[in-house]
Amino acid sequence: MTRLFHVSDLHFGTEDRDALAWFAAAVAAEQPDAVIMTGDLTAAARRREFTAACEWLVALNVPVTVELGNHDMPLFNLWERFTDPTKRFDRLERTVERPLVLPGVSIVPLRTATRAQLRRNWAEGIVRPHRLAETLALLAKAPPENMKIVAGHHPLGGLGSRHRTRGGRRALAALAATGVDAVLSGHTHEPFDIVVDGVRLIGAGTLSERIRVSPPSFNELTIDAGSIGVVARVME
Repeated sequence: MTRLFHVSDLHFGTEDRDALAWFAAAVAAEQPDAVIMTGDLTAAARRREFTAACEWLVALNVPVTVELGNHDMPLFNLWERFTDPTKRFDRLERTVERPLVLPGVSIVPLRTATRAQLRRNWAEGIVRPHRLAETLALLAKAPPENMKIVAGHHPLGGLGSRHRTRGGRRALAALAATGVDAVLSGHTHEPFDIVVDGVRLIGAGTLSERIRVSPPSFNELTIDAGSIGVVARVME
C-alpha cells in the first residue's frame, strides 16, 4: 500500500500556523510515502513567503512535489513573472512540477497557472496545449502497471462557472483516453471528490487563514490493489 498526503493552498503570508503544525505533526507521526502540494504555496509570491515555505517543506523530510499556483507567480515584478516565474522558489525549485514514481502509482504534473491570459481574471486556470502535451508525454512513460495520478492547481471541471478552467474539459477527455485514475487539485479551498467525464477529480482544502466554508484540511490517499481511497482529514 502507498499512502500520500495531498495538501494545497498553504498561502504562506496568510498561513494558519496551528494548521501547519497539525499537518507537520501528522507527517512526522505517520510518514506518508510523499506529500503532493497542489499550488498556492504563498499569498503574494514574496521572497520572505517562499523562504518560510521552503523551511517548512524541507522540515517535513519526505518526498514532495509542488505544483505552481496562481498566487506563486510574482505579482509586483512583471518582468520576473514573464521571464522566470519559479525563480523565487529557490531551494524548492527542484520540487516544482516534479514527477514521482512510487510503488503502484505514478504522479505527473499538469500546469494550469499561467503568466497571463485573455480574460480579466488571471487567477483562474487554463490548460494550454503544450502543457497538456507535456503531461501526456510523461504519462506515456509511466510504468503500465502503476495507477496514474495527475496533479495541478486548478480543478479541470465540474464545479460551475466560478472555477472554470479554460481547456479543462478538453484536458479531461485527453487524460481519460490515457486511462488516468485521478486528477488532484486545489484552488477552491474546499475538499471534494467527484467524477467528471469519467475522470475522478479530487480537491484539497486549505491550511491558511483564507478559509471559506470548511475548516483547515488535507487529503489522505491510499493506493492499494488498484484502487484509490480518499479521506479528507479536517482539523478540529
